[in-house]
Amino acid sequence: MRRSQNDRCKELGDALQARTLGEWLDDHFSDIQHAAEATTSAGKLVEIRKYIIGPLLYLRFNYTTGDAAGQNMVGKATLAACLWIQTNHPNRPHFFLSGNIDTDKKHSQMNTIETRGKRVVAEATLSGDALKSIMGADAETLFHVRQISQAGAFMAGSSNNGAHSANGLTALFIATGQDVANVAESHAAIVYAQLLANGDYYWSITLTSLVVATYGGGTGLATQRECLDLLGCYGTGQADKFAEICAATVLAGEISLSSAIVRGDWVSSHDRLGRNRP
Repeated sequence: MRRSQNDRCKELGDALQARTLGEWLDDHFSDIQHAAEATTSAGKLVEIRKYIIGPLLYLRFNYTTGDAAGQNMVGKATLAACLWIQTNHPNRPHFFLSGNIDTDKKHSQMNTIETRGKRVVAEATLSGDALKSIMGADAETLFHVRQISQAGAFMAGSSNNGAHSANGLTALFIATGQDVANVAESHAAIVYAQLLANGDYYWSITLTSLVVATYGGGTGLATQRECLDLLGCYGTGQADKFAEICAATVLAGEISLSSAIVRGDWVSSHDRLGRNRP
């Protein structure tokens, strides 16, 4: 199921009032849910998570949105929910339409852990012999380089310990009518690999907050719809399949670039095949 978030910040008099309002929200969740879902035929309010900072109560509204990306959908639904809260709570609490913890079109550790959009894993076990013959890289060296990359990504504070997931995702997003700005959060990923005892190589990548759609928005444009049709992914009921294709594309790109680095033909390949060639 897709998870899409929208957040609101309510400013109260003190921390106790913030906590008390949070308890009131729990008691009235079904009414808030009804107000939110009255604005959409696809969105379903699953939960409201609460975070208190002094007198501020941050609310993270979590929805499922079917095969749509859902950002505009859940924004409208959450506004309706907050207006219901403001109208029915005795203190008429003031709220801002975004407290910025949804981190829309921005990477965040919260989305890496809790997921925004879809969480999808692509994995493969690669024969050591096939790696040598096709990619020109052996599994042992790839695993050694993986340890170096892990440390480098950790030192840099990177949102992705892999090579370049944004490249494959951007190409897919443009071709299929996705909101390309969502690459900012969708590219976040975690690579996990193992050097197996038989010399084969296990390789996986987990996209933690992949925001994609197969219905609505730019997916209905003629060329973009045609691309989705070619993948068998246009329309309702296809978003999970498309997410899997995105993850598989990213994994293929990881294998290609990492092997090129190990083999030593990364720069020469750009010189020979890149856009700056004579």
